[in-house]
Amino acid sequence: MHLLNLGILAHVDAGKTSLTERLLHSAGVIDEIGSVDIGNTRTDTLALERQRGITIKSAVVSFPVDDVTVNLIDTPGHPDFIAEVERVLGVLDGAVLVVSAVEGVQPQTRILMRTLQRLRIPTLLFVNKIDRRGARYDDLLTALSERLRAAVVPMGSVEGIGTRAAGFLPGLGPGAPAVLAEHDEELLAAYVENTVSYDLLCTALAAQTRQALVHPVYFGSAITGAGVDALIAGIKELLPAAEGDPQGPLSGTVFKVERGLAGEKVAYARMFSGTLRTRDRITFGDASDTGGIREEGKVTSVSVFDHGTDIGSDSVPAGRIGRLWGLGEIRIGDSIGVPRKAVGHFFAPPTLETVVVPGPDADRRALHLALTRLAEQDPLIGLRHDDVRQETAVSLYGEVQKEVIQATLAEEFGVRVTFRETTPLCIERPAGTGAAAEFIKKDANPFLATVGLRVEPGPVGSGVRFGLEVELGAMPYAFFKSVEDTVRETLGQGLHGWRLTDCVVTMTHSGYSPRQSHAHQGFDKSMSSTGADFRGLTPLVLVEALRRAGSQVYEPMHRFRVEAPADTLGALLPVLAALRAVPRTTETQGSLCVLEGVVPAAQVHGLERQLPGLTRGEGEWESAFDHYAPVAHGIVPERPRADHNPLNRKEYLLNVTRRVA
Repeated sequence: MHLLNLGILAHVDAGKTSLTERLLHSAGVIDEIGSVDIGNTRTDTLALERQRGITIKSAVVSFPVDDVTVNLIDTPGHPDFIAEVERVLGVLDGAVLVVSAVEGVQPQTRILMRTLQRLRIPTLLFVNKIDRRGARYDDLLTALSERLRAAVVPMGSVEGIGTRAAGFLPGLGPGAPAVLAEHDEELLAAYVENTVSYDLLCTALAAQTRQALVHPVYFGSAITGAGVDALIAGIKELLPAAEGDPQGPLSGTVFKVERGLAGEKVAYARMFSGTLRTRDRITFGDASDTGGIREEGKVTSVSVFDHGTDIGSDSVPAGRIGRLWGLGEIRIGDSIGVPRKAVGHFFAPPTLETVVVPGPDADRRALHLALTRLAEQDPLIGLRHDDVRQETAVSLYGEVQKEVIQATLAEEFGVRVTFRETTPLCIERPAGTGAAAEFIKKDANPFLATVGLRVEPGPVGSGVRFGLEVELGAMPYAFFKSVEDTVRETLGQGLHGWRLTDCVVTMTHSGYSPRQSHAHQGFDKSMSSTGADFRGLTPLVLVEALRRAGSQVYEPMHRFRVEAPADTLGALLPVLAALRAVPRTTETQGSLCVLEGVVPAAQVHGLERQLPGLTRGEGEWESAFDHYAPVAHGIVPERPRADHNPLNRKEYLLNVTRRVA
């Protein structure tokens, strides 16, 4: 039996979930097609998804196509939930990118296609809604090629487009040989000699699709079923089957974590090698986050997907997706067994932040638990607890995500909250080099530890690197580890309260008091160094070194693309300038004008709201995170500290040691 793990991706409202329903119906898995409007689809299982008519969480269903079992993963279309899409991409064998025949190529379509091409995931295009008024064919094919910068191969023609009777007639278009010949020398020679055969074209099409060199395009309608049978045939014939040796070393990736009916964790994992069996003891986790130490756990139960649902099983072999029970500490992104090569993030991290404000009757402990559960399912919401102010901040991609978090807390956890105004999520980088040190029993140091640190800038994008200029054997390794862990934790808040990154921290001095005890007595903590001494002293030394180095606050910048009528440019440019947007290129395409440039992330939401009024509703906005830039206008933004504030030595020591040295 062949397996295929297939992702369905699209911009919002392209009809992705409706297509999933149609595929399940065509395969005989369901008797009746669910409706997004009614809220009875197979993959939108959350109450909030059914109420809003949008996909928020990825969902897995399965259907057979002859001898191929397809595990289909339905993903969110709204850009605020791009993190959910990111987690799915790493487990796919192929994808179907859905585009509306009416709205055409949208900003999210371009972002998704660029990522699919970068990851070389074989992708079919399905142009949906050909039965809708305003549906297009010829100019949309041109737009797919030009705006997606993709080699597209039409897999048929459309008759009756824009009517309820619209149909798709399968068959390679006349332009297919020219597109395919660009990547195949044998086909190119036959094309020049005018001896191209249909079999040669089909062979080249399958090979190039599986290498993600070309992208077959199908037209159809998820509502009427037009073109869906041709798409199913393409899924079977053109996309590659899942690979993996069931007898090889165990290796898999967790792409989703949810809670079961009893509150237990359930992990969704794609196995790339080996076979995972019930009652197996396995290692999992990200060793880079835990100092090389990975978690261990026993799998108590597993299920696999078949004929539209998951069924209990004894094992999950390579190539399959399974649900796993019993791994209480497992997280999204964890490797199971032998870790696979890290690929990093496919999309930019969140660039916005807001503070959660509990309602008047909200239980703070219940709110904390609920937010922690949400962070398990979406780690990029980045919870930040401020114990001093009793506040919790969350990271966001946009305002819709904030509304969904609010509704989820109310409906699933019974906790009502509001939010403060959304603010940009800045970072800090060292402005220069600085060093500081404190020694045992000197300079009013109340800790039995000597720590010296130097902070200096690192390459952009390098994160935080920690090194030693002292011998590793100069003191117990546990003390060095305490210093390194505390350095990384402390850098979560720089001089202005933002996460400090792209720096190198070097330990320049070390010292400790060896284990001592009184006669006939046990270990005396007051005479011997402990890890707590190094954890307590390190923030003071690090912040002093950082003070001497100085730090610069950087705000997130988005690259933007605006397509609007040329005669609205006069109204648009002053607004862009007022919101600190900097156009870099301007291009006129007939009656349209295309502006590209950069804008502070804090201004994106405001621009999106103003654009329809400025462009008579004809403007199209596209933006995505591009880089961080130094804050050069107005007051440098400060972020309230959520630690014991090592910037104030007296306050810090009162909080940490309950005394002032």
